[in-house]
Amino acid sequence: MTASVAAPAEGVWAQVIGQPAVVAELRAAVADPAAMTHSWLFTGPPGSGRSVAARAFAAALQCPNGGDGTCHECRTVLAGTHADVHVIVPDGLSIGAAEARGLIRVAGRAPSGGRWQVVLVEDADRMTESASNAVLKMIEEPPPRTVFLLCAPSLHPDDVPVTIRSRCRVVALRTPRVDDIAEVLVRRDGVDPALAAWSAAASGGHVGRARRLARDEDARMARKAVLDVPLRLVSLAACLDAADDLVGAAQEETDAATGALDGAETEALKNSLGVGARGPGVAASRGGAGQLKDLEKRQKSRATRIGRDSLDRALVDLAGLYRDALVLHAAGPEAPQLNHPDRRSDAEELARRIGAEGALRRIDAILACRRALEQNVKPQVALEALTVALRLPV
Repeated sequence: MTASVAAPAEGVWAQVIGQPAVVAELRAAVADPAAMTHSWLFTGPPGSGRSVAARAFAAALQCPNGGDGTCHECRTVLAGTHADVHVIVPDGLSIGAAEARGLIRVAGRAPSGGRWQVVLVEDADRMTESASNAVLKMIEEPPPRTVFLLCAPSLHPDDVPVTIRSRCRVVALRTPRVDDIAEVLVRRDGVDPALAAWSAAASGGHVGRARRLARDEDARMARKAVLDVPLRLVSLAACLDAADDLVGAAQEETDAATGALDGAETEALKNSLGVGARGPGVAASRGGAGQLKDLEKRQKSRATRIGRDSLDRALVDLAGLYRDALVLHAAGPEAPQLNHPDRRSDAEELARRIGAEGALRRIDAILACRRALEQNVKPQVALEALTVALRLPV
């Protein structure tokens, strides 16, 4: 494994993997008040660490030593418990106007103990139009000690409205190098070097995915099951079976993630409302049924998002394998680094059987399936259409 050429970052900046230029820019802003601005937009592809960089920046802004990583301010910001740093992570499919108004109320307060009032919005691309308009008003005239940190995949208008983008200082992150990811897995997570190198290479530059692959055998098996699909698609029955498997795996992941959490949330809300309580002086809160219904709606939205994210991860893996087939067809044995180097033989077989045009058509079909899922097409229908489109020629 080749060592990274960049010097290792220190303090909270050690969280930001393979982004020396970004770290230098953020450290300069912390050190020089004249370089500060009240609205920042962190962009980068999935797994690049844009929200991690934003959290590190928030910690450094509160730290009297610029983010040493050891003080109370740094530790509480990174742990998510600092009173003046508010992180908005959408549980469901979107961030609505009600959530936006809540963070605006927070943003209008003076810092209670820290140097800044920081509002960090992960997945800002999930804000609805009304939520974006509400945030825009606050960004246009921010309180003097408030900083907005927004995270989104790109500067495309579908991700961030032009009106918001134009009022933010943009911090662009890139996909980390495989060697940088592997080095961090070994140094910080104690992963075996060989497993770290494999996980980093198989992750597509996604730091969180690499860590999960390195730690979780189930994640490795799930990836294998997805990448086994293309060469299975030799008949219509095989296509429908593969769609069932993909949808079923996403449902299992959703059930595992939401089962215990949903029950605990519902029980806690019922207890707070006095539902089922008996005895003198006990009265259930008015509006309890409505609150329970709202919670159920949020839980359903969260489950839908988890399921979509699971399927999207599978689709990205599939697209990567067909991309490898396309590259191998064009470049042959001298092909550059592949998305799935451990599945090179599968990519070579696909390249032989479907050629460059077939690979391109299948990548287009995967992108169309992703769009269909975003437009609320039923997963079973979308995946069946996809696997039929991916079917191998006789």
